[in-house]
Amino acid sequence: MKYDFDYVRIQGRELAENTQYNKGIFSMCWQLIQNDVMEEEDADLFREIDAWFAEELPYPPQCNNREPVICFFKTKNTELMLKMIKPALWLLERYHHPFYVVYTNDPGEIVYEDEYQVAVKVEPAIIEEMQESWSTCGVEHD
Repeated sequence: MKYDFDYVRIQGRELAENTQYNKGIFSMCWQLIQNDVMEEEDADLFREIDAWFAEELPYPPQCNNREPVICFFKTKNTELMLKMIKPALWLLERYHHPFYVVYTNDPGEIVYEDEYQVAVKVEPAIIEEMQESWSTCGVEHD
């Protein structure tokens, strides 16, 4: 079933500061390291995973420029990439860090594409001001 989809992204619940979109797997693992949650041996394992991806996977220029984009792996020709990311999934599970594996055929507006991945433009979040309290909604004050 998962191969009926063109793209896959592993993401968490928390939002990335620059995109206001769910953090991806690399950001989640780095956060565990930076917050001293991950044991050193596990942190070394993730550093090896990250180094492998840095060597094998082109880095989208939009990511270098910290533009508001998120990346999806292509499912059809990235079996090796998905195999290499599995130890990072294990690390997230080990440290009880929730994540989702999201499959889609329509990731959004693609602004970068290579053999293994796409980078998709993320629209800015719309944040509306809320009234002081729901209990005062529609109540006129003197």
